[in-house]
Amino acid sequence: MKKEIVGYTTGVFDLFHIGHLRLLQKAKNGCDRLIVGVSTDELVETYKGKKPIIPFDERIEIVSALKCVDEVVPQKHRDKIASYHEINFDVMFVGSDWKGSELFTQVESELAGYDVKVVYFEYTNHVSSTSLKSTLQTIYDAETLVR
Repeated sequence: MKKEIVGYTTGVFDLFHIGHLRLLQKAKNGCDRLIVGVSTDELVETYKGKKPIIPFDERIEIVSALKCVDEVVPQKHRDKIASYHEINFDVMFVGSDWKGSELFTQVESELAGYDVKVVYFEYTNHVSSTSLKSTLQTIYDAETLVR
């Protein structure tokens, strides 16, 4: 019997958009079972200095509702090796912006020791939560000036 391939990816998934959906669909195509870590509000605040716009419980609900996602877990830390030991995945899917970074070169090397493959996906360049937030802020600021 063939071993089930477990895939893992993480994200904030704030202001869920087509880039998020396509990443998760591609990830599901690369495994039998896809587990998605959704960053907690507290974790995001530690490295971005602000909370997501959409609260954690709602982001979990949105990602859980996708047919390409088999399981959602809270991402409470950014330690990918610890995540491997907690979840025991076979392949990790990551945005291409991390490829070649010092952090992911080390993560890739360590995960290879467990026979875990790291697969990088290209970003959807025309959309991101950051650009959506910026656009919304610009609209808000313009409307505030008119008042």
